[in-house]
Amino acid sequence: MKKADMFKIVQDLPFDTLQTVFQKSKEAVHILRPSELAKRFKDYDVKKNFQIWLSEDKREFRPNHLRVMIDLNLRVRNRSDLKKDLLLAFDHIFYGGDPEVELSTLATINYQHFLNDLTVIGFLAQLFVIEQEYCYHKESKFSPPTLFLQGWIRQFLDSPKEIDNLCMSVCNGQPPAAKYVKFENGKDKSFKKELKPLWYLE
Repeated sequence: MKKADMFKIVQDLPFDTLQTVFQKSKEAVHILRPSELAKRFKDYDVKKNFQIWLSEDKREFRPNHLRVMIDLNLRVRNRSDLKKDLLLAFDHIFYGGDPEVELSTLATINYQHFLNDLTVIGFLAQLFVIEQEYCYHKESKFSPPTLFLQGWIRQFLDSPKEIDNLCMSVCNGQPPAAKYVKFENGKDKSFKKELKPLWYLE
């Protein structure tokens, strides 16, 4: 499902309805729009706010952005030869592509280390981008604001840094390294309109 189609599902989601948007074997991705928000989310628009849920067999929980980043880091450590393919696929998802299509070949490869099915990770990445695009209400140093997340996905796939150091940087709210975002960031003086795929690897 392309991002535009998923975005419409999110926008039309009724209150207090858990809707499955992707399922593969015993793993499934769901979305929910609660009619009441916790006090810490009092500044959020209840009509736009939605939650992302993941079920694994009998377990059901709310994953966060780190799940996508850690999963991809584990895969590329095992299969460094697939780094460019994974980067390109997740860039295509960021730009609006269908995770099932973009990951159709990569998802069939055997990886020794990962957290979830790769297509599930692709749909989570898509939903986290939609969540930031639809719900983010603060001033951002990035244009689009979703570039913050995509920059970190790129960095987790490409950076030689240890995974614990990368996770610490994300959890501390640090922005991704400039090399992964600067030419694509409309608020950066280095912004360029025409960019080649994987420009940040050059």
